[in-house]
Amino acid sequence: MAAVNYHYDQFPPARLDWERLIPLIGPANAAVARYDALLSAIPNAAVLLSPLTTQEAVLSSRIEGTQATMGEVLEFEADASPVDIPEQKRDDILEVLNYRKATREAMELLEKLPLSQRVILQLHRTLMDSVRGHGKAPGQYRKVPNWIGPHGCTIEEARFVPISAEKLPDGMSSFEKFIHDESIADRLVQLSILHAEFEALHPFLDGNGRLGRMMVPLFLWQSGLIRQPMFYISSFLDERRDEYHERLLAVSRHGEWTGWCAFFLEALRHQATENEKKARSILQLYDAKKLQLVELTHSQYSILALDWICARPIFKSSDFVASAGIPAPTARRMLTLFREAGLLATLVEASGRRSAVLTFPELLNIAEGREVF
Repeated sequence: MAAVNYHYDQFPPARLDWERLIPLIGPANAAVARYDALLSAIPNAAVLLSPLTTQEAVLSSRIEGTQATMGEVLEFEADASPVDIPEQKRDDILEVLNYRKATREAMELLEKLPLSQRVILQLHRTLMDSVRGHGKAPGQYRKVPNWIGPHGCTIEEARFVPISAEKLPDGMSSFEKFIHDESIADRLVQLSILHAEFEALHPFLDGNGRLGRMMVPLFLWQSGLIRQPMFYISSFLDERRDEYHERLLAVSRHGEWTGWCAFFLEALRHQATENEKKARSILQLYDAKKLQLVELTHSQYSILALDWICARPIFKSSDFVASAGIPAPTARRMLTLFREAGLLATLVEASGRRSAVLTFPELLNIAEGREVF
C-alpha cells in the first residue's frame, strides 16, 4: 500500500460535521469539569498525584515502544535497581524519567510563557537529553525528510510521510497560530485538531508522539479548562493504539478530521472520568492514612512523613531518614511503625551497608489501576 502523505493546505480543516460532534462535546466537557473540580480540592496535587504523572510518562513512552513499568522506573530513581540492569531496560527507564522531567519543566515555563514554539523546542531538548535519539537534533526542527513505518523501511515502504522539511517552519507557524485561535467553537475540538496536526507535522527526528501527548494537559491548563496541568491521556491511547494510529492516518488519507475529533473527544471523556476516579481514590487514601499516622506516631511530623512517601512511593529507608526533614531517630522509629502497621511493604531487605527499599503499595496500586504491589 502506498504511503499516506501529509495533508497539504488542509489545516485547519475547512469544515467539520458538527452534528456528529455535538453529542460528544457536552459529555467530554462535563467529564473534564468534574475532574477539574476534584483536582482543585486536592491539597498539594503535584505531590499526591505524582504517581499518576509517572504512570502517564510510562504509558506515553510505551506507545513508542518502551517496556519499562512504573515500578521499575521508581526503583531505578530510588537507586534501588540491580547494577546489572540490561542496557535496553535502562534506556527505556531514562526515557520515561526525561518525559516526567519535561512535564515538570513545562509547568514552570508556562507560568511565564504561552504554549508556543519556544516552549515546544525547550521541552523537546529536555525530552531527548542523554537518551536514545539525543544525537537527533534535540530542541531543533528536522531539516531532512522523515517517515513512519517498519524499522529500517525506505520512504517508499513507509506508512506515512510527514510535511517536507522546507515547509515545516510554515507548518509550525500555522500550528502555533491555531493554538491561540479563540474563534473555535469548542476548546476540546480545538485540542483534538491540534494533536492530530502535531503528529502529522512530525517536526522532530524523534520524540514527536511523546511530546504531542505531553501538550494535551498543557493546552487544557492554558485554556482554563483545568486549574493545574495534570491530565493523563495515554492509557486510553495505549489500549487502543492501533485505532489511534489509523485515525491519525485517516486525517491525511481522506481528510477525516471529524472522525478523528470524535475519537479524541471520547478519549478525553473516558480519561477525565478515569482520572477523576483515581484522583478521588488517592485523596481518600491520603485522608485515611493521615488520621492513621497521627494516631500511630503521635508526632508533629506524621503529615510531613506521609507527604514525603506519597511523592516517592518507592524509596530507600536511608533517603527518608536523610531528606524527609524529620529528626533521624524519629524518622527511623516512624519507618518501623509504618512497616508494622502495613502502610509500607519491603521490596528489598537491608543487606550490609545497603538500605532497605520500601514501597507504599496502596498508592501504587491505585496509580496502576490494578493490584501490582
